[in-house]
Amino acid sequence: MLSLFIAPLSGVSGQSGVLQQTRPRRAGEARKPPTTSAEEVGEDDVVRIETDLVTVPVVVRDRAGRPIASLRPENFQIYEDGQPQRIANFATTDAPFEVALLLDTSGSTRADLELIRRAARSFIAALRPFDRVAVLAFKTDPDDPSALAKVEIKTALTNDRARLQEAIEDLSTSNGTPFYDSLLNVAQKVFADPPREEVRGRRALVALTDGVDSTSEADFARARAALLQKGIICYFIEINTEEFVEDRLLRDCADDGTLQLSRTQLQRYRQLFVPRADEDAYADFCRLGPFQRMQISRTLYELARREMQELARVTGGQTFPVAELRDAQRAFAQVANEIGKQYSLGYYPTNKARDGRFRTIRVEVKGVSGAQVSAREGYYAPKG
Repeated sequence: MLSLFIAPLSGVSGQSGVLQQTRPRRAGEARKPPTTSAEEVGEDDVVRIETDLVTVPVVVRDRAGRPIASLRPENFQIYEDGQPQRIANFATTDAPFEVALLLDTSGSTRADLELIRRAARSFIAALRPFDRVAVLAFKTDPDDPSALAKVEIKTALTNDRARLQEAIEDLSTSNGTPFYDSLLNVAQKVFADPPREEVRGRRALVALTDGVDSTSEADFARARAALLQKGIICYFIEINTEEFVEDRLLRDCADDGTLQLSRTQLQRYRQLFVPRADEDAYADFCRLGPFQRMQISRTLYELARREMQELARVTGGQTFPVAELRDAQRAFAQVANEIGKQYSLGYYPTNKARDGRFRTIRVEVKGVSGAQVSAREGYYAPKG
């Protein structure tokens, strides 16, 4: 279940995190007054009206870290690249929410599948009846146990609690962890459609995982850009599996209880940390000495923690480290409580340039002493 995050923490290019609505019309055509300024044109010209609404999920906490749920639009001020913006849309904490729930059932979690089911059920029960949830997990082809795991969307977004319970009961273990691929699935498939009006950008990823990938085709940079593009706030319930995995990595390859780093993991590690090393030296896990295995494992886990913290920070979410899976239920309750106290702000940027550049976002809260704000740190502007 180990894999190497090969992307740097910054400098990732991508599209903007905006909701784009485009409608061509011919000048002189009867229409309703536009919500944005329109350019005067000749009667044979075609006008393209474009609305780029940037949505910003926001959580406000008091000094003790408790979410505050009684704020109004006038309590907020948004800045883009240091310039104040006018709030055009505001969704209170009563608005519906959409959640992609990712459950990692690979590696060391295999023996605790029922604990994962129990935690997931309690999380869904803590949400409101009108909140919608999609469930994702990893799955290995039962007819080919040696095959690598794939991402499975067990149910699309729904508030049908019976369907969600069926999806959770249908969880199975996997041979490998396509973690980055699952993040892409969240951005590109679960949240493929623009948010409904009543949702207004209130979308989140909630993942129970150690964050260490082993089988993905994608990398962290691509997954990060895709989630930022969609404005998805990310929460990670970070399972501590490091000791369990390291113990089995150090066993002899002939031992049935051993875990092995995949060829993909080894080559990514080589490319990032020892790029001048011979590729063949990292071609076979069983040829590595105990010290090499331990060093690689610890490096990968440290990178995984940093990547999850980075993704949570730039999207306005949080990480919740848990020592054991039995503690996951309490972490899920914290996430559910925070999701229920989240606002969504929307604005039309004063900077109309479609240059594809990253623009920083800062949210301030007025009239609340000691308020702490968590919000996405920016987005990529549209290009072209």
